Amino acid sequence: MAISPRVTVIGVGNEFRRDDGVGPVVVARLRERAAHGGLPAGIRLVCCDGEPGRLIDLWEGAETALVVDAAHAHPGRPGRIHRLEPTRYEAWRAGTASSHGLGLGEAVELARALDRLPRRLVVHAVEGADGSLGTGLTPAVAAAIGPLTERIERDIARCLAGPRGGATPRNVRL
Repeated sequence: MAISPRVTVIGVGNEFRRDDGVGPVVVARLRERAAHGGLPAGIRLVCCDGEPGRLIDLWEGAETALVVDAAHAHPGRPGRIHRLEPTRYEAWRAGTASSHGLGLGEAVELARALDRLPRRLVVHAVEGADGSLGTGLTPAVAAAIGPLTERIERDIARCLAGPRGGATPRNVRL
């Protein structure tokens, strides 16, 4: 019988859509840290294309899910990082599609309706500049990878230590 991880980190995105690949890039960086003992044991690190059913399956069973995704904000500032906790609010801002098709907002609301949200869900969203076909992050988003990885490592430590509050959602679309 497999033991469910307390914390699952999900990198959402498509590495062949430029800045949309920020989630998988962060998960790759965390995997490197884990391989060198830089993360506690039992942290699950996975990537997903953002399809709501797959997201729900990936975070199911985890006490805490940390999701990393590209975002669009108006006005935007590529590379800016947002930290959101949609499980702390009555309704998440669903209804906006991303390059994944349906967006993370729809996954959150579907999971809420099906009673399949993790106890705690934290979204780290990075504002992107370019979602066109191609590989490689734009310079502004690439510069956010180090600080974002450090933030997620701190969140992992907090999640393992106990509950803590989060930021209020703003005008950010995932």
